[in-house]
Amino acid sequence: MLEQRLPLVQLSEKWTLAACLHDKIVTSRMRIYLYYVGKPRDASANRMAEEYVRRSGRFGRCEMREIRPARFDPWEKHPSATKILLDPAGKSMDSGAFARLIGGAERDARDLVFLVGGADGLPEDWRARESMLLSLTSLTLPHELARVVLAEQIYRAFTMLRGHPYPR
Repeated sequence: MLEQRLPLVQLSEKWTLAACLHDKIVTSRMRIYLYYVGKPRDASANRMAEEYVRRSGRFGRCEMREIRPARFDPWEKHPSATKILLDPAGKSMDSGAFARLIGGAERDARDLVFLVGGADGLPEDWRARESMLLSLTSLTLPHELARVVLAEQIYRAFTMLRGHPYPR
C-alpha cells in the first residue's frame, strides 16, 4: 500500500498522527493486536468482531486471534508493545480517552496488545506485568461480547482520529 502524508488534526488538546477524509486508506507503523483466550463459540459475535477488525484495517494494521496462555507470552512476542489487559477492575475510559490512547500509540509508532480473558480471566502473573488494566464496563460480559465491544471501540477511535462520520 502507498503511504499517504496527511495534515495533522487536533483532538481534545492532543495532536494525532494524521487526518483522513472518508474511506481513504492510511498505513501506520503502529499495529494493534487483539488476543483473546477461549474458542469463539458464538458465530454472530465472532462475525461482528471480525467485521470491526476488518474496518479498522482501512486505517491501521489490526489483527485478532485466539491464544492459549500456557503456550503464549505476549511480553516475549511483543517486547516493546504496550500491553493492555481487559479486566473489570481496570481503568474506565470514554470513547474520547480511548481514541487519545490509540492516537498516542500511533503518534509514537508503538504497538498495542489488547488481551481479553476467557471465562476464568487472564493468568494472574500477567496482571503484575501489564502496562495498563482497562475496563470496558462495570457489567459482566461474556468474553466474546467483550471482543466485539473492544473491536468496535478500536474502529471508533480510528474514525474519530481521522474525522470520519462514523462516530457522530
